[in-house]
Amino acid sequence: MREYPSLSIMALTHRTAPSNLQDPIRVKNLVSEATNRLHDEFWREVAPLLERLEFLVEEIDWRYTLDGLALFVNKDFAARFDLPFAVNERVQIDESFATRDLVFGLNRSPRYYVLVLSEQPTRLFEATRDRLQESRAGKFPLEHKGPGGATAMPGGHGVQQSAYRDEYDRKFFRCVDEELSKVFSDDPSPVVVTGVTRNLTFWDEVSTNKAQLAGTLEGSYDSANHHELGQRVWPVMQSFMAENRARVVEELGDAIGAKKYAAGIGEVWQMAHDGRGETLLVEEDFHYAGQLHSSGLLMPAEAGTADAEFMGDGVDDHRNRGRQRRSRCFRG
Repeated sequence: MREYPSLSIMALTHRTAPSNLQDPIRVKNLVSEATNRLHDEFWREVAPLLERLEFLVEEIDWRYTLDGLALFVNKDFAARFDLPFAVNERVQIDESFATRDLVFGLNRSPRYYVLVLSEQPTRLFEATRDRLQESRAGKFPLEHKGPGGATAMPGGHGVQQSAYRDEYDRKFFRCVDEELSKVFSDDPSPVVVTGVTRNLTFWDEVSTNKAQLAGTLEGSYDSANHHELGQRVWPVMQSFMAENRARVVEELGDAIGAKKYAAGIGEVWQMAHDGRGETLLVEEDFHYAGQLHSSGLLMPAEAGTADAEFMGDGVDDHRNRGRQRRSRCFRG
């Protein structure tokens, strides 16, 4: 969205008492700062925007906040996000919303799935960091109702029960994988698969979704609660992300060798503006307050050029412009 003024408020919050007792005061102070800045520049024109902001704050349930809070408001849009990661606390008024903290946090704390393989039943969870919520997407949870599951194995002379059970287990886990494919068609997020060795082996044999696999966790977690399971699977996901970051750095080295890279805020800005970026790597604490000249040249904020558009953070703005193409953004 590009609409001036677009107000972004990033606040630190806390999950538990007594730390969270100060959260309403912190947010109130940031809202006061935003209100004063908007009144100074726009006076009465921002009354609808401030009404939206007031409504967002009134709707916060301070008992259930996470590690951060983001408020985004302009004349046509208002949204609040409770974030499972800390943010850099600030107020920003600009042409676009301040989303770089969200991109950074999501790269370090991406959404993913947890598939718990079991006959009774197989469950699917949506996860962020170590927080899990059971998903009811498709036909999940799925119960094995055939022989070897809810139905007794056949008896009698000459019946090879182990082979019979294996065949029905493969059939069941093939159904599980088909339902997972439907979930991935709408949301192709990584998945951590858990289960006893036998179930993991069958799923590995029949799965067509290995490209989404972030890792496996061996063991029986049929009766594990959300908290316990989250504590076990999050380290698996962290290892997967670390491997991805290492691979991106290696890709950067290859790109440098092939002279297929851009460096420096000015050159990278132009590449992003032209839609020519594939992967963006930014130092974690690097910000660039700048001015965009009518010619398209990005200059330092202190340049003082009259014919220029001021922006609070050129890194955030050019990352948004770079979305003209699908791209990956990494900060390290």
